[in-house]
Amino acid sequence: MANKILEVNNLNTSFYTMAGEVKAVNGVDFKVEKAKTLGIVGESGSGKSVTVLSIVKLLANNAEIKSGSVLFKGRELTDKSENYLQSIRGNNIGMIFQDPMTSLNPVLSVKYQLCEPLIKHKKMGAKDAEKKAVELLKSVGIPDAANRINDFPHEFSGGMRQRVMIAMAIACGPELLIADEPTTALDVTIQAQILELMKNLKKELNTSIILITHDLGVIADSADDVIVMYGGKVMEEGSVRDIFYNSKHPYTKGLLQSVPNPEKLDKQKLIPIEGNPPDLLNLPQGCPFNQRCSKTMKICLEKMPELFKVSGKHFSRCWLLHPKAKELGKVI
Repeated sequence: MANKILEVNNLNTSFYTMAGEVKAVNGVDFKVEKAKTLGIVGESGSGKSVTVLSIVKLLANNAEIKSGSVLFKGRELTDKSENYLQSIRGNNIGMIFQDPMTSLNPVLSVKYQLCEPLIKHKKMGAKDAEKKAVELLKSVGIPDAANRINDFPHEFSGGMRQRVMIAMAIACGPELLIADEPTTALDVTIQAQILELMKNLKKELNTSIILITHDLGVIADSADDVIVMYGGKVMEEGSVRDIFYNSKHPYTKGLLQSVPNPEKLDKQKLIPIEGNPPDLLNLPQGCPFNQRCSKTMKICLEKMPELFKVSGKHFSRCWLLHPKAKELGKVI
């Protein structure tokens, strides 16, 4: 644990609805190293956001962490009280939410929302907190910060609201920053600026980052390590180089094939992944990707594959990597 800031082991989270139990996260394991960025990628509904919301227990009332362990700096979080978690959230663990317009309080000024964590966690006085808040706005590129701090969220553009969210997330100098789709709905120019800002913050504050996205381009540009999720499970994990240049899981390959390559636009057609993600109310037996995979074998329909080691810290959850794959059953 010396170089790990976060360790998640066998995490299982479900939502209880009138239709039944939605198994959103199913036995997820991963680690986040100090001053490194872990990218979590997958289609909508793959369990990315629920996984990180489970870490800080910011879940809906009908959700339950059924089992598993979340170790932050060696301390278990799943059994901690709400008061303890409130002392961690925004202080040791910061979070950039997906939609700043719904995450920022529309009836409170930016000054109030930025000063609140500084007063609560850092015990600053009102004047010192306001001074620090202005510095934070300047650090994330808000022009005329001293005057804009008194504005309300609706008076900022989408990109500026996202910068305000980042300023709030880093206000107390967190050791871990969780960014849930931080560039969603932003144009490419603003997206590039936000990603560059996060890289600089990691370098200057020595902060670890969990970056959640469905955009493989963002992952390639920003992450050190990557986990690929599908059906609430980790299907492949490794360094960003492992995932992009030596991917082994058919789902990972499908994601890569469905992204345009600027160097091959005139030669290569995009290949979409046929079908739909699995119903989390009724997960299929065996591998969750078996209904959409072109290499499905008999055993894929019967038994969940383990994470097979490819090399180093590169693992893939696919029966094709089993030493006796050819004997496990013909491709259907």
